[in-house]
Amino acid sequence: MWMICKKEWSQFFSSLTGYVALVVFLLLNGLMFFVFPNTSLLNFGYASLDGFFSLAPWILLFLIPTITMRSLADEYKAGTFELLKTLPLTSPQIVWGKFFGALLIVLLALIPTTIYAFSLQRLSAAGGIDVGATIGSYIGLFLLGAVFTAVGLCASSFTNNTIVAFISGAFVCLILYAGFDALSQLPVFSNGLDYYVQMLGINFHYKSISKGVVDIRDVIYFLAIILFFMLLTKQNIEKR
Repeated sequence: MWMICKKEWSQFFSSLTGYVALVVFLLLNGLMFFVFPNTSLLNFGYASLDGFFSLAPWILLFLIPTITMRSLADEYKAGTFELLKTLPLTSPQIVWGKFFGALLIVLLALIPTTIYAFSLQRLSAAGGIDVGATIGSYIGLFLLGAVFTAVGLCASSFTNNTIVAFISGAFVCLILYAGFDALSQLPVFSNGLDYYVQMLGINFHYKSISKGVVDIRDVIYFLAIILFFMLLTKQNIEKR
């Protein structure tokens, strides 16, 4: 499995696309949270990373499908998937190897953003940031990234076209993150059902963890979504 993980890592950084994706992600974050006046963390008047943790999922929604779109689609297109299947590896090992390889890249993109927390802590005149909520938010952001990775990998397992894999992966991530919140606003759910509809979406559980309290129910939700898409990916590659 770790051989596949290493291969996924090497494949992403074997072309300029991988480096460009990470640089654009970090550059866009830097511009939004320190330069653009409407979203700058320095203009809040108090030490808080709420703006970053509200906008970061939307950036990841496009970054992660970019990372995963080639995972299996390129294997199909180049004909190397048949060679991959001849290795002494089971289908779950191939799938989880691809998953962890992509997830390590996502983690690599998130680690530099911790400088925002250290910067605000140093710049704060008094009190500093809420450390507990910040740690919880990063845990939530990592779990959200793991779900997006599983979705993107699953989308890549359906097609040999990377563009189709990117668009379908980003669309499903959008539905899971914001679709249920939008659905709960419909009048038909105004009798108290809106809360339960929101619970089906990622944003509800992401916000819950971001408060600094890691509820086991939220963690189970994220793990269940990841497992569902990984099982679907496994079935897809076995059909191949």
